[in-house]
Amino acid sequence: MKTFFMKIFVQIASYRDPQLVHTIKNMIDNAKKPKNLRFGIARQFHSDDKFDDLSEYDEDNRFKIINIPYQESKGVCWARNLTQQLYDGEEYTLQIDSHMRFAPNWDDEMIKMIKQLQKKGHKKPLLTGYVSSFDPDNDPQGRVQEPWRMVFDRFIPEGAVFFLPETIPGWQDLTEPVTARFYSAHYCFTLGEFSNEVQHNPEYYFHGEEISIAARAYTWGYDLFHPHKVLIWHEYTRKGRTKQWDDDKEWVRRNNTSHLLNRKLFGMDGETQEGHDGPFGFGPNRTLKDYEKYSGLLFSKRAVQQETLDKKYPPNTYNYSNEEEWLNSFATIFKHCIDVGYSQVPEKDYDFWVVAFHDDKDETIFRKDADKAEIQRMMNDPDGYCKVWREFQTTHKPKYWVVWPHSESKGWCDRLTGNL
Repeated sequence: MKTFFMKIFVQIASYRDPQLVHTIKNMIDNAKKPKNLRFGIARQFHSDDKFDDLSEYDEDNRFKIINIPYQESKGVCWARNLTQQLYDGEEYTLQIDSHMRFAPNWDDEMIKMIKQLQKKGHKKPLLTGYVSSFDPDNDPQGRVQEPWRMVFDRFIPEGAVFFLPETIPGWQDLTEPVTARFYSAHYCFTLGEFSNEVQHNPEYYFHGEEISIAARAYTWGYDLFHPHKVLIWHEYTRKGRTKQWDDDKEWVRRNNTSHLLNRKLFGMDGETQEGHDGPFGFGPNRTLKDYEKYSGLLFSKRAVQQETLDKKYPPNTYNYSNEEEWLNSFATIFKHCIDVGYSQVPEKDYDFWVVAFHDDKDETIFRKDADKAEIQRMMNDPDGYCKVWREFQTTHKPKYWVVWPHSESKGWCDRLTGNL
C-alpha cells in the first residue's frame, strides 16, 4: 500500500526530562519523511538543567516550542492542552511523552494503518495503547518486541479507571490493528482534527485523563485501536527523575480538583453530571451510554461487565431484551492496594493482620486477613513498603480500610486506618 505523505503534528509535553532531546532525535532519524513532521512542544524547564535544551531547533521551522519555567507548570493535562493550541491544520497528529523511541519508518507504518482502517469503514480511526517498554540504560537491546494492549484493572477510590498493559494474544499472525476500549496519553496517532475536537481539559491533573479522553474520543466518532506491531517504545519507570508533583506545592489541590471534575463528567458517586456538554465534554456523534455499551463499563455504579474482565475485544456483546437486563449484567468490583510503611509494622513475629473494609456506618463490608506467608512476601517487597491488595464484589464503595496487625509475642499492635 502506497502512502501519500502528509504532515504529522507531533505533540510533546515535557517536564524536566533528560530524554526529551533523545526522543526528538530518534523520532526524526527513524521517520521516512522527517520533513513532514511538525512539532508542538510544551517544555517545562529548570534553568539549572542543561539536558533538555532545544535551542538547536530555534531556526527549524518545523518546531513550535513553548518554554515554561517549571514553577509555572500546572500539570501534564494543562501542558498537553497548550501543545494542542499549536495545531495548524496538519493531516495527522501524534501525541507522545518525552521519553520514547521509534522503529524505522514509523510514520509510514502508522499512516498505512490509518488508511487500512478507513478502507474498512472506520472514518476516524485512532491508534493508541500502553506501548512496549524500553530502558535508556540498555537500548536498543532492552526494547520489548511484542505489541501490547490495554486491559481493565480497576476503578480507583477517587473514581478514575486504571488499566494494565499485556501482550496482544497471537500478534504474530495479525495483519491489522485490534479494537481497543481505552486510550493512552503517551501514544495517540489519528487524524489531525483530533487536536481541535478532543482537547485535554487543563484543569485535569493526571489520573482520569485517559478514561475521560477514551470516552470523549468515542463520542466524537473516533474508533479506538491498538497497533498489531511495535512502532514505538515508552520508558515507564523514570526512576530518580524529577516529576511535576515533586516541585508543585499545589499538586494535592490540583489532583483533588481533577478527580472531582472526572466524577462529575461521568456522574459518579451521586455527583450531578457537569462538564459533559462543555468544551471538554462529550461529542455529538455518540453518547456516553454508547461508550458504556462498547466498553462494558458503567460509570455511575463503578461497574464492569464480565466480557471486559475476560479481556475480550470490544465492542461488548449487546443482546439484552431491555435496559434492566443490561444494567444487571454489570458487577461492581472493588480492587484496592493499601500501602503500609515498614516503620508502621516493626514487629518480627506477626501471625496475622486483620484486613477489612468498612462503610460510612462502620459496618464491615469485606474482610480477608493476611496470613504469615502473605505478610512475609509483603515485608520483602522491592519498593520498600507493604502492598496489601484486596479485591471483592460490593454494591457500594467502602468508606475506609483497616489493617490491624497481631503479634505472637505482643498481641494486638497499632490499628492502622485510611480513608478511601
